[in-house]
Amino acid sequence: MAITGALVCVALATHQSSRLSSLSFTIWVLVFACAGLSFPSLFTSWGGFDLGRSIVPLIQVIMLGMGTTLRMEDFARIARMPFGVLIGIALQFGLMPLGGYAFSKIFGLEPPVALGLILVGSCPGGVSSNVITYIARGNVALSVTMTACSTMISPILTPLAMKVLAGQIIPIDAWAMMVSIVRMILIPVVAGILLNRYAPRATQYSRRWMPLVCMLSICFIIAVTIALSREELLVVGMALLGASICQNAAGFGLAYASSRMVGLNRIDSRTIAIEVGMQNGGMATGLAFDFLHSRIAALAPAVFGPWSAVAGSVLASIWGRQSNARNGEKTSGRYINGRSG
Repeated sequence: MAITGALVCVALATHQSSRLSSLSFTIWVLVFACAGLSFPSLFTSWGGFDLGRSIVPLIQVIMLGMGTTLRMEDFARIARMPFGVLIGIALQFGLMPLGGYAFSKIFGLEPPVALGLILVGSCPGGVSSNVITYIARGNVALSVTMTACSTMISPILTPLAMKVLAGQIIPIDAWAMMVSIVRMILIPVVAGILLNRYAPRATQYSRRWMPLVCMLSICFIIAVTIALSREELLVVGMALLGASICQNAAGFGLAYASSRMVGLNRIDSRTIAIEVGMQNGGMATGLAFDFLHSRIAALAPAVFGPWSAVAGSVLASIWGRQSNARNGEKTSGRYINGRSG
């Protein structure tokens, strides 16, 4: 209780501080994670209603909100920066699933927990990566385009990655997983995009409260997931945290190094590193419940998500200060011969 209370005070303080406000969401995620661990009965059922059943609808609300932040131009932008987007997506669906598989083996995670780590690695980037990229003084346009494109192709690449890697643990029905992703992720995102295009006044009004709704939904999902699997988390928690930290660090580090090796500039490489290292944990949680039917598999995104938010915020602060200090390097909006200049 003391830790949860202290985190609430810190979250309120960061919200009031202009310099620390960017950390507010991260702290609130930690508040709800601690609350789910300390007071599980508050997040398992209300009036006989199993709160685990609320996770998929909440994911759909979050994805709808994400869709209202996207425009058709975000997809058209790939024609202006194809190399960066393609490299980013290749790293997104290559490095992270392999990292989940490798670190689940290294840390000796039990099969259901390992499934969750591979699953979170097989998901696209989330909206939080766009915010972190902004704080890091990265190429926000590239980040938004990567998020949009990786989300739209996730019905194909996520089941494929799971079939290849997680299929060694349990049989994976790729088609059924594709249908689950389309229903839970793609349809709400497309609906949000269409609302943004054909009902701009409504979406402009919704932007006043939709970010808060999405933030609370993510926090609530994490609390419910942790509360439902509290006993298992207390057993595997440290190993899962270690594996998540390594997977996240590998995503940041290897994506940055790989982007530099193929000729991308520093700013775009940082952007891709953030996009690759920060996964859509909400989507992974929803798939764990909706497709894998495993609350234990949902533990990995519940641990990976808060950690990646903390690590991403710290990394963004460091890179942001470095960019301000340099003051000479500008985000490339142009690509020459397929590479950023």
